[in-house]
Amino acid sequence: MRLEFEGKRSVEDILNEETTSTPACATLKIDTNKLFFGDNLQVMKFLLKNGYKEKFDLIYIDPPFATNTIFRIDSKRNSTISMAIDGEIAYQDTLIGDAFLSFIRDRLVVARELLSPKGSIYLHIDYKIGHYIKLVMDEIFGISNFRNDITRIKCNPKNFSRKAYGNIKDLILFYSKTSNPIWHNFTLPYTKEEIAKLYNKIDVNGRHYTTIPLHAPGETRNGKTSQAFKGILPPKGRHWRSAPEELEKLDRLGLIEWSKTKNPRKIVYADEKEGKKIQDIWEFKDPQYPSYPTEKNLDLLKQIINISSNKGSLVLDFFCGSGTTLIACEELGRRWVGIDKSSKAIEVVKKRLSKISNLYSPNIEIIKF
Repeated sequence: MRLEFEGKRSVEDILNEETTSTPACATLKIDTNKLFFGDNLQVMKFLLKNGYKEKFDLIYIDPPFATNTIFRIDSKRNSTISMAIDGEIAYQDTLIGDAFLSFIRDRLVVARELLSPKGSIYLHIDYKIGHYIKLVMDEIFGISNFRNDITRIKCNPKNFSRKAYGNIKDLILFYSKTSNPIWHNFTLPYTKEEIAKLYNKIDVNGRHYTTIPLHAPGETRNGKTSQAFKGILPPKGRHWRSAPEELEKLDRLGLIEWSKTKNPRKIVYADEKEGKKIQDIWEFKDPQYPSYPTEKNLDLLKQIINISSNKGSLVLDFFCGSGTTLIACEELGRRWVGIDKSSKAIEVVKKRLSKISNLYSPNIEIIKF
């Protein structure tokens, strides 16, 4: 499926187009973290031709949302950033329609070339334009490499007067370069409420547990799992999940609970489970007093980086804004490249990184295009 729009260029034209600017100074040692001040398309093409092709294990971007908004510094709020009417411009989100789609697609085409074969890309967008961006990403990365449409709860419910449901979410589109990306299956601990609901039984030692059937659908004719366990055959059309001798071991260990009708079920303790698998609805609310507009939750970025990259992996954020991705990379031992064309963004990133330099001693090269 392809999305057609005015100004759409071929992949070849995008990749073969010459860059119109070069950096004032750059060593381009891949082991050095880099913060580029300039147009991200020009910078990425420069990286592509200077040793970074297929070097990034992870790309996260939070691009403009086609809101037709100018974000400024609000001097009345202690220089914090907001959508103030007047004040210094932080950045402009003024591309809309076909021009916006062309802007994003050009950059995603180059981003794919920078992504390693085991790499992933997460694109943060809103509900108004996100469905169009998904079609663009389906074409560039392949619909078979689409992993998730993650719903991110961004704020508390609001009472809007408009005739529509309140909006408390945005979305993150998650794609991989190939069918075998880096993936660390992290789990989340159960809450007390979840333990009480899912493991609603308590043994004599005060441990929460639940029970699960010892049999499963399907018959295994002449197999061990179809034989009797303590004189009991599995129900018709089912088989034991383990051979009877294994079930005997579980019973000796006290890990089988017998009902009044002599139906055996396996005991599963809450404190022996690693936790719950992360689902596709995340609640990471943004900072109440951001240092830059659209600043994202640090724990959100840490979760993405932990799951989809390794220690020492190279991570790219080419709309780095406030630098939250870069901060998360520093704290988690990843190498990074950040790009932004806003002088205010570069200023904020440098300030935020300087605050953690004593802890992490980031090795940073700042390059102006």
